[in-house]
Amino acid sequence: MGRVEARERNMSHLDDSEGEAEKLQELGWYHGNLTRHAAEALLLSNGSDGSYLLRKSNGLYSLSVRAKESVKHFQVIYTGYSFKFGFNEFSSLKEFVNHFANQPLIGSETGTLIVLKHPYPYQVEEPSIYESVRVHTAMQTGRTESDLVPTAPSLGTKEGYLTKQGGLVKTWKTRWFTLQRNELKYFKDQMTPEPIRTLDLTECSAVQFDYTQEKVNCFCLVFPYRTFYLCAKTGVEADEWIKILRWKMSQIRKQLAQDGSSMRSQSFLKQSLSEK
Repeated sequence: MGRVEARERNMSHLDDSEGEAEKLQELGWYHGNLTRHAAEALLLSNGSDGSYLLRKSNGLYSLSVRAKESVKHFQVIYTGYSFKFGFNEFSSLKEFVNHFANQPLIGSETGTLIVLKHPYPYQVEEPSIYESVRVHTAMQTGRTESDLVPTAPSLGTKEGYLTKQGGLVKTWKTRWFTLQRNELKYFKDQMTPEPIRTLDLTECSAVQFDYTQEKVNCFCLVFPYRTFYLCAKTGVEADEWIKILRWKMSQIRKQLAQDGSSMRSQSFLKQSLSEK
């Protein structure tokens, strides 16, 4: 009898678990399999500071949050029994959603504090209006489907305070850094609108941990004209910066390789046509 009751309890829990997952599909700010790239593009272009959405990510869930001019991603774990977010655990989806209704304050490892204000809806009204085509003509000839290579700059964003070594005078100063597309900018502080300098990552040849300085948690960015030395508050934070900067550079190299391949293909095609 005990085995039967235990089996019935397990089946009941399984039904509840499936029910919670189904309810998630009905959540107005759940965006399903929206990619990280698309979430960042959406929140940066149409959201505001404190806008957020929930999406599926690598079998788990991710809460994507706009923090000023960057988007941060936080993991949400559904155990089958509960939702885990940060240091909190919620026994039901309703409890999880009610938590967000009270506009919680969350902080990232970089020290950025964000108030979750605006859930970004999955469905947004769109006008049924279309432009009329007035001109439609091919600008090139001889190209095929293989020449259509979809491209877009990577949107992985990050921001936070780092300590930077000066160029001429080797003193260390704390600066606010933002990473967007292929640009790393640093400002006097978080409130300053204009950057002191913008570093073009297409010119960067390497990003790596650095152990030559007296400070800890340092890393460097190598450019043809200068090596920039930066230090984070923690080793974890330094590792995060290095990972996303290296990822950016790998995306830049892929893009340059694709562009080069496309140029060689066009050159070969023109040569072949001229020989005919």
